[in-house]
Amino acid sequence: MNVKIYPSRASGEITAPPSKSLSHRALICGALSGGSTLYNVFGGHQSGDVGATLNCLCNLGADICVHGLKVKIGNFNPFDPKTDTELDCVESGSTLRFLIPLCLLCGKRITLRGAERLFERPLGVYEDICREQGILFEKSKNSVTLCGKLKSGIYKVPGDISSQFITGLLFALPLLDGVSIIEVTGKFESASYVDLTLDTLAEFGIKVTRNGNRFVILGNQRYQSSEYTVESDCSNAAFLQALDFLGGDVTVNGISDSTHQGDRVYKDIFAAMERGERHFDLSDCPDLAPILFAVASAKGGAEFTGTARLKIKESDRAEAMATELAKFGVPVIVKENSVSVCDAELKTPTEVLDAHNDHRIVMSLAVLCTLTGGEIKDAEACGKSYRGFFDDIEKLNVKLERI
Repeated sequence: MNVKIYPSRASGEITAPPSKSLSHRALICGALSGGSTLYNVFGGHQSGDVGATLNCLCNLGADICVHGLKVKIGNFNPFDPKTDTELDCVESGSTLRFLIPLCLLCGKRITLRGAERLFERPLGVYEDICREQGILFEKSKNSVTLCGKLKSGIYKVPGDISSQFITGLLFALPLLDGVSIIEVTGKFESASYVDLTLDTLAEFGIKVTRNGNRFVILGNQRYQSSEYTVESDCSNAAFLQALDFLGGDVTVNGISDSTHQGDRVYKDIFAAMERGERHFDLSDCPDLAPILFAVASAKGGAEFTGTARLKIKESDRAEAMATELAKFGVPVIVKENSVSVCDAELKTPTEVLDAHNDHRIVMSLAVLCTLTGGEIKDAEACGKSYRGFFDDIEKLNVKLERI
């Protein structure tokens, strides 16, 4: 699907969709409990990634019943999963990395599949663990096959690749015999995502002691049943708030002032840009990068550091945004760990914009097109995290056409 967007001034009031990050975590914790009720998992627009996690948990044996925005889930025994079906992670890095350690509790042969791009993203942390513990880890261009049992112990995990490896281990290690320790080595990037994991685990009765970059996990714990409401998503709220920041009149509801989501800093960064600040570190909020690059292109440019990991997202996000912003007449300089968006006059693109099969690229370009107009191909990629994005911005008086 292509979407053509016409210059529009967004206006109105809207509630941000549920947090994709918290939905993944709540579904897994709920599945591991005796039976939990989760609210606002989908918020009316199911994320493709969250759907992948839900389907995988179902195939592993969790009891799941979906009633509108409410999900009842439980009774997944990772030591004796149903494994007659392969698990399809589609394009979801969270699904894949969160479930691998749980699939290593039973000793059975389990294959997780997905898009080729998903398996181009790093899995080396788990591959190293499996090699050290004598566990089968066979990776192909679109799958990984596992067979073996994870052991409790000391795990040293680099902090500059993805916090998802730490989260995956935090789901599984409390269920093993004995004490386990996770030591995060090097710079701990995206630490706020691990904070979200700890918060969610606590809601389901799992205790983890954190001392800086060291996590102590007692064994033989059990996930407790819970009623849990998923809060609105800061990373997706940033796209909606950007419509206001770029000259609209949009009120975005649903974001708690007390949220622990790292992407809550979008508000602070927008405010800093308005004050004329031009240097920002994205080490702890890499998912904000595409929309911040787009906004910077309309606000006189900016320099961003902590961008090295953008290469291993759904696309090479720095290069993808550089390619697309050039179509707006804005040069972007991409280096190993920095991105400079130059100060240039924003122009209407004369070429069709490319989504690069990346939900955050699609939505960032759409926001920018409200200023200039433009057409985006393969815009359905936004469904990975925010399937109703174009419906919602239409409600905010953005004029668009689906082609």
